[in-house]
Amino acid sequence: MENEKYINLKIADGTDMEAYTAIPEGALGRNAPGLILLQEAFGVNHHIRDVADRFAAQGYVVIAPELFHRTAPPYFEGDYTNFAGVMPFIQALTQAGTEADLKASYHWLRHHELVNPENIFSIGYCMGGRVSFLANATLPLSAAVSYYGGNMAPLAAMAPNVSGRHLFFWGGLDKHIGQDQIDTVIKAMDESGKDYISVKISYADHGFFCDERANYNERAAKEAWALTLAFLKNNMA
Repeated sequence: MENEKYINLKIADGTDMEAYTAIPEGALGRNAPGLILLQEAFGVNHHIRDVADRFAAQGYVVIAPELFHRTAPPYFEGDYTNFAGVMPFIQALTQAGTEADLKASYHWLRHHELVNPENIFSIGYCMGGRVSFLANATLPLSAAVSYYGGNMAPLAAMAPNVSGRHLFFWGGLDKHIGQDQIDTVIKAMDESGKDYISVKISYADHGFFCDERANYNERAAKEAWALTLAFLKNNMA
């Protein structure tokens, strides 16, 4: 556990939240973009920390908040083969609590000595893909990215509040997210006049970006990574 990379944030509801952080080497001044990295259903685990470090290597100051902090112990990591084991933590999440966590993470980035406050983004995977959309609808983000975000249809009504352009990734083989869910979200973005990119990778399954999951698809992951970096760069001030 890389405890020196963790910070503790005080949340508006009186709770404390651990968050993993990754800082680019050699960054000076307030020139670095900031990124809120939102976990899968399995916690801020080795994979999420690795992704944070990968973004830091690209020049981003990254914070990955532990969204289960109200019910799970600090540094919680679930087992990819035991989804039932993480369900209680998922079910305990509330929108109000998650929004408070997002605001605390954004505040930390906005006031970080290295971060340009005009360039703050969010990205999320699986459960975090949904939360990244929520972040874009509740924070003044430059842009946001959602990888195979499940159960997003209930958030579609928030599309008019989306602040930055949004990049969506979907897996064509994903049995967890039906085309009807995708259509609901995209229709809401269209009706709200919001700018977005929606990418459905026909040969990819749910979780295709995670190289620690059985559904990992190296080709799809590399292509999505390249597009993600280009998208974020294009939306910097």
